[in-house]
Amino acid sequence: MPFDILGIRVPTVQHENVATRCRGCGGVITGTPFRVNVMDVVATEVAPSWAGRTPINPGPYQFHPDPACARAWMRERGYLFCRRSAVRELMRPIVVPGDEPRLGLCDGFHRDDHELVPA
Repeated sequence: MPFDILGIRVPTVQHENVATRCRGCGGVITGTPFRVNVMDVVATEVAPSWAGRTPINPGPYQFHPDPACARAWMRERGYLFCRRSAVRELMRPIVVPGDEPRLGLCDGFHRDDHELVPA
């Protein structure tokens, strides 16, 4: 679409580059994305070492407003999801003990035990 700058016609074709993609389904997000951050409830006493690998990247991760996209992202990474919670802007990690420690994600709005299921 041509346009004018100070009366000078500029016949350049311009298109908006859409770079915002959903982390769950990979589709283009139109409008404002739904962002999810993974944060611990309490900050650590010591700053993490940058020499090692951090266990989880806190985000923000961008998704479509549909919670299925965020749960697909969790499922792809092997995270568990607490059935007593909902997909919200702030999700809290839960370490699940075992031979291979896994992470579960919960919104932290309930007071009873977590019920972790595959996302």
